[in-house]
Amino acid sequence: MGTPSRLRRTISRWANPDEAEARDLRRTFSGEGVVCIDNAPDREPVRLRGTLRTVTLRPRGGVPALEAELYDGTGTVTVIWLGRRRIAGIGPGRAIEVRGRVGTQEGTRMLYNPRYELL
Repeated sequence: MGTPSRLRRTISRWANPDEAEARDLRRTFSGEGVVCIDNAPDREPVRLRGTLRTVTLRPRGGVPALEAELYDGTGTVTVIWLGRRRIAGIGPGRAIEVRGRVGTQEGTRMLYNPRYELL
């Protein structure tokens, strides 16, 4: 009796496209020295990898700021480059590695002016 419910859970887990995508991203972006976004500690140097979901230009305090949402299958972090209107190669769907310190502002995890590498 326990086997059908376990089988059903396994099949539903594999059939859910969102979970499958998240699982694939976690596998793709894991690596030595790379931290999952959900496990990234605040105010400590981290190295994160993921896919940019959105990229927008949003002024902050009168200064142009390029904002991007980075997703790795475990969570998201908002990456912000102050003083930039655009960066060549930075766009939705792009795989990227960033290095910096994650902070939280008004409940949103953010990473300001990180070093980055296009993957």
